[in-house]
Amino acid sequence: MKKSTHGLVLVFACALASPWAHAVQDCEVNGESVNPNNGNTTAGKTGIMRCKDRDSGQLVREQELQGGKFMGLMRYYQNGKLQREFSENERGNRHGRAREFAPDGQVLRDSVYDNGTEAGLARSFHPNGQLRRIVFYGPRAGGSVEQAYAEFNDRGQLQALRCGDKPLLAAPAEDARWCGFSGSASKVELFSSKGVLNGSSSYLAGKRIRHETLGENGKPDYLDEVSGGIHTERHFNNAGVKRREIQWKLDSENPRNSLKEREQEFADSGTLTRDRQWSAGKLVTDQSYYLNGQPRSKNEFGGEGDSAWQQATDYFDNGKVSRTGRYSAGNRYRQLPLGTHQRFNEAGKLVAESSYDDRGRITREKTWDADGKLLSDDAVFEDGSRKAYSK
Repeated sequence: MKKSTHGLVLVFACALASPWAHAVQDCEVNGESVNPNNGNTTAGKTGIMRCKDRDSGQLVREQELQGGKFMGLMRYYQNGKLQREFSENERGNRHGRAREFAPDGQVLRDSVYDNGTEAGLARSFHPNGQLRRIVFYGPRAGGSVEQAYAEFNDRGQLQALRCGDKPLLAAPAEDARWCGFSGSASKVELFSSKGVLNGSSSYLAGKRIRHETLGENGKPDYLDEVSGGIHTERHFNNAGVKRREIQWKLDSENPRNSLKEREQEFADSGTLTRDRQWSAGKLVTDQSYYLNGQPRSKNEFGGEGDSAWQQATDYFDNGKVSRTGRYSAGNRYRQLPLGTHQRFNEAGKLVAESSYDDRGRITREKTWDADGKLLSDDAVFEDGSRKAYSK
C-alpha cells in the first residue's frame, strides 16, 4: 500500500515538535547504545535510558524501560539541571508523583496523577520557596475538578481562597478554620502580591457568606454577602461611595436559580437615582429620582401576555406629578396608550387630559388653564379631525 505524502509530512512535523528533536542525542541503557526511535534497539530491555546532547555532553533526559516498553520514571533536564520528573503507566499516561524544578533545584510544582488526571493535593511554589498555590483535585466524570484551593504571595500571605464542602487542604492552608468548619463564621484577610490588604472573606461550613475587595486607597470597591436567604452585591466608586446594589432571593436547592429582587443605582454623592424591584422574576416597579431626592419617574408593571400593562408617572423636581398614563406592554417593540392620560403644571393643576380606546387611538382631548378653567373639550376621530365634544 502506498503511504500518504501528507502522513509522512505529519510524522516529520511531530518529530520536530518533540522535546528531544532539536538536537542530536546519544542514548544508552546499561551502557549499551540504543535509539528510542528504533524499537529493535530497545526490545526486551529493562533499566534507565539516559540521553545526552552530543555537542555538550549534558544529560537531556532519563526514561525508564520495562521489558522493552517505556514505562515508569521520566526525567527532563535543561542545561544539565533537572527540570521536571514524572512517571508513566503502561498506557503512556502520567501516574503517580510529578514535580517541576527551578535551575537552582527549588521545587516549583509537586502533584500526583491518576492515569493522566491530577488527583488529591497539588502544590506550586514561588522561586523563594514560599507556597504559591495548594489545590485539591476531586474526581469528576471524565477527569478531575478543583474542589478547593488557596493562593499565597511570595510573603506567605493569603491572596485567594476557595473552600470545599469539608477541609481538604493541608498546612499552611488552614481551611478548617478559614472556611468556617469550626461552627462559627470565619473572617479571612486577603493581600495583594505586594503585601497590601486588598480584601476579606467570611465563610460558614465551606460556603462564602461575605466577600469584600478594597481599592488602592483602602476604600471599599466591591462587596457581596448572603444573609437570611438574600444575596446582596454592592459596587462602590473610588471614594468608597456605594453606586449600585443588587439583591437576589436565593434558591436553597440550586443557588444558580436565584431570582433578582431589587436593583438600585446611586450618584457619586450617595443619593439614590434609580430603584427597580422584581417579584417571582418579573419586573414590577422601576423608579428614578432627582439628585434633590424627589421622585423623577415611576413605572409599574402588571398583567400577563397580551394583557400586560405599564403605568407610567413623571414628576417635576418639586415632587408634583407632571404626567401619568397607562400603556399596553404585551408587545415589547410597540407600546400603545390606554385609558386616560393626564398632564399637570408645577403647581399640581390638571392642564390636559387625553382618552384612548383599547387600540391605542385617541378619542377625546381636554385642556384647562392654570386656574382650572376648561379651555377645550374635543372629540378626536380616526382621521385626526376634531369636533367639540357634546354629551
